[in-house]
Amino acid sequence: TGLNYFDGALGGEGMTPSCVTLFTGTPGAGKTTMMLTMADSITKQGGICLFNTAEESLYQTAMTAKRLRLKNGFVTGNTDDVTELLEGAREVMDANPGKQFVMIVDSLQCLDDGKYSSGVKTSGTAIRCLEMITDFCKETGACAVVINQVNKQGKMAGSNKLKHMVDAHMHLSVEKKEQDLLGCRVLETQKNRFGGCGHIFFLNLGKGGFKLVAKVSAV
Repeated sequence: TGLNYFDGALGGEGMTPSCVTLFTGTPGAGKTTMMLTMADSITKQGGICLFNTAEESLYQTAMTAKRLRLKNGFVTGNTDDVTELLEGAREVMDANPGKQFVMIVDSLQCLDDGKYSSGVKTSGTAIRCLEMITDFCKETGACAVVINQVNKQGKMAGSNKLKHMVDAHMHLSVEKKEQDLLGCRVLETQKNRFGGCGHIFFLNLGKGGFKLVAKVSAV
């Protein structure tokens, strides 16, 4: 991805083509900021990235990108229809042959597969949407990072089945115990089928984004 802390948390080599990563984090930790930074970095690395937000408007996304001084650009989407999202993703891939494609989804709980005409969403909605994204990535070789919301206790929202459906699970939190690192963002990988786990990155988050403070090994 070009982000040393993100690649390092995944074992040092970044994402494997076709992998789907669930990305959780406590409120205010900076999930969207990190994902926008990564989208811009992927473009710089020569890939193509689609950042789809159903959490915020495209105007809000543009304002955040401007504040972070992102310069390389990426494709944006603003749909909550997973079918429409994947159709758009395929069009972007077809228009950019030979480039590694990465799709960032913000967030899983905002997506709808259209099963219920009333628009109601259940725990099964997220499972079906994630299954469609996973199938798409396995078919095309695309990578996906899917932001998953957390509950008031800071635990992952939705069914635990979601964790078993993906190849990797990363979590971003705010350090509240260690005095020397108080307020730092903590990035760790809790599951990874294609690489290592156990490296924890402590990051400062400022107006310009993330800066590495420390790295420790939990294994």
